[in-house]
Amino acid sequence: MKQKKMFFLVALAAVLVSCGGGKKGGKPNFGDNEYAVRTIQAQQAMLSNSYPATIKGVQDVEIRPKVAGFITKVNVHEGQQVRKGQVLFVIDNVTYEAAVRQSKASVNAAKAQLNTAKLTYENSKKLFENKVIGDYELQSAANTYESAQAALAQAEAGYISAKQNLDFCYVTSPADGVVGELPYKVGALVSSSVQQPLTTVADIKTMQVYFSMTEKDIMSLSRAAGGMTAAVKDFPAVKLQLADGSVFGHEGHIAAISGVIDASTGAVQVRADFANPEHLLKSGGSGSVIIPQTKQGAIVVPQDAVTQVQDKYFVYVVGKDNKVKYTPVTVNPDNDGKTYIIENGVKAGQSIVVYGVSALSDGLEIKPLTEAQYAEKLQKAEKLGEAQGDLSAFKKAMGM
Repeated sequence: MKQKKMFFLVALAAVLVSCGGGKKGGKPNFGDNEYAVRTIQAQQAMLSNSYPATIKGVQDVEIRPKVAGFITKVNVHEGQQVRKGQVLFVIDNVTYEAAVRQSKASVNAAKAQLNTAKLTYENSKKLFENKVIGDYELQSAANTYESAQAALAQAEAGYISAKQNLDFCYVTSPADGVVGELPYKVGALVSSSVQQPLTTVADIKTMQVYFSMTEKDIMSLSRAAGGMTAAVKDFPAVKLQLADGSVFGHEGHIAAISGVIDASTGAVQVRADFANPEHLLKSGGSGSVIIPQTKQGAIVVPQDAVTQVQDKYFVYVVGKDNKVKYTPVTVNPDNDGKTYIIENGVKAGQSIVVYGVSALSDGLEIKPLTEAQYAEKLQKAEKLGEAQGDLSAFKKAMGM
């Protein structure tokens, strides 16, 4: 019995040693120079580029009063959805109502004067025909009649202006949208010359997201598509990453690319449109536009196969003699957190170690395993580990 226990402890120690050690990604180093090796194949890979962006509504309309007066009513609150023509503010209209009544009275007076001048002129024509009056008197009557007509037109124009000013006391929304900040409260004196608008109404059913791309990127896209118009049409759907790091739930499309390069930055402004049915996006917000890009002939490797020393990256290339070579590579900065796209340093057809690289050293001779063989070995080691606490299960796993 004592010998069996001793054998169990020795075997257990052997298993612990063989499964000991570790590496990035949690894959064990078996301590027997057997490593998973992959032959690199060129393949299609999806990349993404991110560009800082500003978010605006289709139109952000500043609401300003056209007449001066005290605000008597504020009919909306910040963030409220409003319709075109809806009354937002009411400005004290007592003075403007009086002006309408006065101008209406002026119109009536001008009509009466016109009627009198018309009768006088018609009567003067008859008297002139009967040679009762001369040319001077007839012309004077005609002039008076024309002056009365002009006075009526002037009075009617004043009446129309007074009515418009009265209407302007009811400040309405020029478009559908969402109400912005409300800096003025009831009782505030406002006029058409105030620096700050009464509010801003933003149409946010569709959001316009502006970002900049380099001249090189734009030229590459344009050349590949056969022109700028075709580039806009063929541009893939884009995504929007919000300020909190989440990705907006609706994809957008490139709507316009500026035809002018900013001389100070060398960048070209691009606009992407995003549907915003839930009104999650707000005008004036910020985010990042994510543009997908397909890369043909890419070399994609697991991140477990790559070691990083400061800002440099390395892989272990397996030679024909099964000796590994510590090889520097350049990786694309865009990655999915699981794989790297290697830009240069290795090429298709070469073999690299994909797991257990933390235990390797340059020039070490290894025994290559396929990834399937490595996985099978890993599974067996896990079963042995689970059986270590049970002597009968351990013996069964070890074939005793």
